[in-house]
Amino acid sequence: MSRRELDAAGITDPLLRAAYTRCRRLNARHGKTYFLATRLLPLERRSAVHALYGFARWADDIVDDLDRHRTPGERDRLLRRLESDLADGLLTRAGREPVVRAVADTAGRYGIEHALFADFLSSMRADLTVTHYPTFADLQEYVHGSAAVIGLQMLPVLGTVTAREEEAAPHAAALGVAFQLTNFLRDVGEDLDRGRVYLPGDLLAAHGVDRPLLEWSRRTGRRDRRIRAALMAAEAMTRRVYRTAEPGIAMLDPRVRPCIRAAFTLYGGILDAIAEQDYSVLHRRAVVSRRRRAATAAAGVLRVAGARLRARTEHRVARAGASAVERKGPVR
Repeated sequence: MSRRELDAAGITDPLLRAAYTRCRRLNARHGKTYFLATRLLPLERRSAVHALYGFARWADDIVDDLDRHRTPGERDRLLRRLESDLADGLLTRAGREPVVRAVADTAGRYGIEHALFADFLSSMRADLTVTHYPTFADLQEYVHGSAAVIGLQMLPVLGTVTAREEEAAPHAAALGVAFQLTNFLRDVGEDLDRGRVYLPGDLLAAHGVDRPLLEWSRRTGRRDRRIRAALMAAEAMTRRVYRTAEPGIAMLDPRVRPCIRAAFTLYGGILDAIAEQDYSVLHRRAVVSRRRRAATAAAGVLRVAGARLRARTEHRVARAGASAVERKGPVR
């Protein structure tokens, strides 16, 4: 399928094709939920989405270094090298790293603002030193770069039906944030193991929760009603962001809506799974069942088929109208 995607996108250079293929593999390995939804996109747009997400995954891997092979100093140097490579790549549509070549090419093809990539890398750099966020306002600054900008990068690739792309921008940014907040809630335990707490301190404190209590629960496997209440509040906060994002789906090109609707449903399903498991995220990872994933994918396929049928019908109607005008001749 990768070859067909690259052909449909008009990507012919062998090195560039290899770079996009690398991004696709990163997206498939790390982003199973969104990768599944991406399969619902028109062929010609998938490679660009893989490039954006592949680059994000690459930077995230540098910061997290899950195997703990690198020191903080080494991670900082790697991130600075990536930053420099990207700055040059965005100007030349090249780059030393394959992921940079692909994302720089995508940015050039779709006119994606370079500042969005700078904001993203700024948040990635914060992960090297920042271990908690005292307030939701503090967290918002971080998620702007780590998540909102991803939604904004995606907009030119997806396309909109609004008079101005900017009308859809707040909803696209909110969707990126909603996905990120969902990940934070799902990964509370794993992030704690890395020394980070992303849930805002003021939200936790409102329910009598602090880092030592979270660490105690993670270490002992024991539950606490205060933690449960805080996690419920975090879920409610995240669902509010989803409600802000949802109207933006109707503003997108009809051909890409099934993909974004599927991602919206699948990520929302993670919140459902967290609630169904009684907010035990400190002790086990909540996942969407295979049955639900399959049902969502099937529904998306039907939406894709419907969108294509409507597009063909509209095209035939338009052609028939044009032919009728030609037969009638000029109005005298």
